[in-house]
Amino acid sequence: MVNLGAHMSVAGGVSRAFERGQSIGCTSMQIFTRNQNQWKCKPLETAEIARYQELARTTGIKPVVAHASYLINLGTSADDLWEKSVEAFGIEIERADQLDIEGVVLHPGSHMGAGEETGMRRIAQGLDRVHAATPAARTLTLLEITAGQGNHLGYRFEQLATIIAALDAPGRVGICFDTCHALAAGYEFRQADDYQRMWDAFDKTLGLARLKVFHLNDSKKDLGSHVDRHTHIGEGFLGLTPFRLLVNDARFQALPMILETPKEEDMADDVINLARLRELIERE
Repeated sequence: MVNLGAHMSVAGGVSRAFERGQSIGCTSMQIFTRNQNQWKCKPLETAEIARYQELARTTGIKPVVAHASYLINLGTSADDLWEKSVEAFGIEIERADQLDIEGVVLHPGSHMGAGEETGMRRIAQGLDRVHAATPAARTLTLLEITAGQGNHLGYRFEQLATIIAALDAPGRVGICFDTCHALAAGYEFRQADDYQRMWDAFDKTLGLARLKVFHLNDSKKDLGSHVDRHTHIGEGFLGLTPFRLLVNDARFQALPMILETPKEEDMADDVINLARLRELIERE
């Protein structure tokens, strides 16, 4: 069974995401555990943690992954921003671990003009700091492939591999594969032969075992654009073929495939996009 879901709102409390996800047929989902646009956050309340964990058991929506705040930049050479980012990501890991969340998706970071090698080194140093401060946490750091817009790192499999190889605890890191970002980064996978070549390269460079979650998004921009603009499934430059290949790939059946497509508050767009994906599943 293909494990499809979407990013769900946590307005009113993190536990509220389950009723929203269940209402549109999610079998997995992604959430923010805090306001993604603010540095400070209140601790999770004990009662809310208990409600969340109970609903995690009773709804069967799993796994759940979290997405880190967009303010975090572990690639920066600006010491004040780097220190704030390390602290904030540590809090992300702690909160997710309190909720038994499998992993926190993180954009690796921007070098902000300091150069890619410097940026990758800073990211690895930051992750080492976070992991050392949270030694008992079971929640993984999930580095996301990026579009490579501006000075953002993580747009090549080799960059992600370099960061992981530099870590003291590489076993605490997995990968999030975003379809829009991958196309924009220059990976061609819109036809079967190209699709297989790309995954062969991923396996050789990172290892398929490190892949933990997908973000399924079509792209408003074409191959190699390095522009991060999501759109609805089948309505962008990816088209339907790569999504058909993904949802029917036996290697990925158990992994969460999460929508981050544009949406309105009523989640109607999520319903449409999930239906499109389910229509692509080949029945035996």
